[in-house]
Amino acid sequence: MEEENKYYDDEDYQKVEDSNQRKRKIRAILKEIFEWIICVIIAYVLYLNLNYFIGSVSGVKQTSMYPTAREGEKVILQRPTIFKKELKRGDIVTFESPIDIKFYVEQDEAYPVAQYEVYTGITKFLHEFVGIGKVSFIKRVIAVAGDHIVISDDGSVYVNDEKLEESYIREPNTPKNGEYTDLIVPEGTVFVMGDNRSDSRDSRYFGCVPISKINGYVICRIWPLNKIGALE
Repeated sequence: MEEENKYYDDEDYQKVEDSNQRKRKIRAILKEIFEWIICVIIAYVLYLNLNYFIGSVSGVKQTSMYPTAREGEKVILQRPTIFKKELKRGDIVTFESPIDIKFYVEQDEAYPVAQYEVYTGITKFLHEFVGIGKVSFIKRVIAVAGDHIVISDDGSVYVNDEKLEESYIREPNTPKNGEYTDLIVPEGTVFVMGDNRSDSRDSRYFGCVPISKINGYVICRIWPLNKIGALE
């Protein structure tokens, strides 16, 4: 009788020990998963901060800057959040895409400024910091505040009555498309166009871009490897 009880106690003990081992394994797995989740969250927060305040690597997703920047190439962007600089003609920048003003607001034809959706609260944080719903364009600064820009019927571009020599554009002239081809650039804005003028929706269509909407200065190209260097 004693031997039977002993056998039953040993078997019961083994079951309890096996159960405890399974629990320890589950706890260890859950702990590892939790640690990985914390690492991913920290890495993502660091990425968001670096991307917002310092800079990032960005892929070119449009053909509007061809042949200077081709679709699929990658460039390094410096953020104006900390590294603010005075923009000059010829700089290549990225900026938040505006809305089409013709459907939203009556605009002063002499001083047109691109219009944007207004975000508040958590929506503003998610849009501006996290980038949810944000689309960016890459273009070249053609004129700055106070400049008088004119696109003539023959496709020449004049800034302050001086014809620009634009060796970087795809075609030999600029189509006089869009609503805004003769204007004075307002304070706090820039007039931008793509180098692929016949396939670029730019300031000719939506007006001058506020400096506050510039989200990156293009520093250099890093891909493909045989084209590493500054964009001219």
